[in-house]
Amino acid sequence: MTDRVYDVAVIGSGPAGYTAALYAARANLDVVVFQGFEMGGQLMLTSDVENYPGFEDGIMGPDMMDKFEAQAARFGAEMRPDNVERVDFSERPFRLWVEDEDEPTLARAVIVATGAKAKWLGLESEQRLMGRGVSGCATCDGFFFKDKRVAVVGGGDTAMEEANFLAKYASEVVLIHRRDQFRASKIMLERARKNPKISFLTDTVVEEVLGADSVEGARIRNVKTGEEQTLEVEGFFTAIGHEPATKLFSGQVEMDDGGYILQNKHTMTSVPGVFAAGDVSDKRYRQAVTAAGDGCMAAIDAERWLEEQGEAEDAEDPAVWTAAADRGGGAPAL
Repeated sequence: MTDRVYDVAVIGSGPAGYTAALYAARANLDVVVFQGFEMGGQLMLTSDVENYPGFEDGIMGPDMMDKFEAQAARFGAEMRPDNVERVDFSERPFRLWVEDEDEPTLARAVIVATGAKAKWLGLESEQRLMGRGVSGCATCDGFFFKDKRVAVVGGGDTAMEEANFLAKYASEVVLIHRRDQFRASKIMLERARKNPKISFLTDTVVEEVLGADSVEGARIRNVKTGEEQTLEVEGFFTAIGHEPATKLFSGQVEMDDGGYILQNKHTMTSVPGVFAAGDVSDKRYRQAVTAAGDGCMAAIDAERWLEEQGEAEDAEDPAVWTAAADRGGGAPAL
């Protein structure tokens, strides 16, 4: 087993993970980031990002993640493009195993930032047109569909919320649901029904999203009659829920019924020294900017917790400030 023990191991490489690594490394902690095979998270599937502060002309999702990574690496965070396949949080230092390695990586603190994914219908056409009219986030992409007809698939609160949000921009929102009864709460369903821009197609499933380079429509089928028809839309939003990437941590930290990690004290989980940031614990906002903020908080929480354990440099130590300045960052984040 290696003798090296990192101060902080970050699992995940989306906005939460990279921001956590940036803040932790800039505080003079020894940081490793396990980026995973899908580096950059959900923003790697996003074309134009127009709602992140500081990019007045917008930025491509992959370009933004490249900048996040470069900034964290600038302050000394070690990047490893590996998937963590097993963890042991039962004792410290914590142990993390990556694929094809027998020896674990050791860390005094861990920040879990593996994110969450929108659930999809599983259609080839849906995946092919991802970011070209197909989306899983109305808040992220609704602005691009001004005065256009769009479809939303789903029957729960998420679908109603997405439909109502899109109605602010779209000329019409067609809500497609496979049953004639909805799982949505009464108040959310009534709000959607009262919106004049929202219409409903029940007992209906989507067989294919149509279009070569952008969404031009959807081939739909009535499950009771078998009748198929083409629905002309220019945007297609799947709103059947999200799934946090937390199976790896099952039995290690407390989660809710949906698999989201519970933050018990600020960003700390049920295990002291293990922190959660971003969409692994956020069911409400799911935005790049809120994930980044969560990553910042997790890194600060981890630094302060390590200080309490006597395992981190004192941020008031002039040597820490000098080291941070030598890397070009001025004073470390407190």
